[in-house]
Amino acid sequence: MKVVAFNGSPNKEGNTWHALKMVTAELELAGIETEIVHVGNKTIRGCSACGMCVKNRNEKCVLPGDDVNEWIQKMKTADGIILSSPVHYSAIAGTMKSFLDRAFFVTGVNDGMLRHKVGASVVAVRRSGGVPTFEQLNNFINYAEMLMPASNYWNVIHGRSPGEVTQDTEGVQIMRVLGKNMAWLMKLVEHGKGTVTPPPREVKTYMNFIH
Repeated sequence: MKVVAFNGSPNKEGNTWHALKMVTAELELAGIETEIVHVGNKTIRGCSACGMCVKNRNEKCVLPGDDVNEWIQKMKTADGIILSSPVHYSAIAGTMKSFLDRAFFVTGVNDGMLRHKVGASVVAVRRSGGVPTFEQLNNFINYAEMLMPASNYWNVIHGRSPGEVTQDTEGVQIMRVLGKNMAWLMKLVEHGKGTVTPPPREVKTYMNFIH
């Protein structure tokens, strides 16, 4: 089994990366392969609402010049996915948000590619805004019908200078517990294949409230 984690911070080895390393360390102890993909230092356009991914249904976004389609395939082949971001004005960092908007729309219109995979969110913050950002990341996981492990608190860790989050003893425990619970849930899903029949995917119903 494998987990791919997306680092939405502009800093390659800042506090978001340190938080991910805490989680992935527990996954690796459980025998699960991990990969951290650095998203936050890239130039990524937001979704242009062109609708071509809906028309083509080829698991690709038509916008050129970035790695979004490569990352979509990493998500497709992974058993678990971690979304992580620093906090920018109580929200997801812009580059990460652009990636998630495009990637999750593509995966959604291609037969729900991420459905029933295990997904978790991780946030690193200096002071405030961590929980709103955590909830925003979770929106993507919930909409994709993914399975979400919990920790013993919200998955937010605090620090300013790179590596300072390692001094947040409660935050470190939160990340450690999340890693253990994620590994456990992934193994439950894996062992349930062929034994417990998953519910069939329903075609999405859309309702416009103006009529």
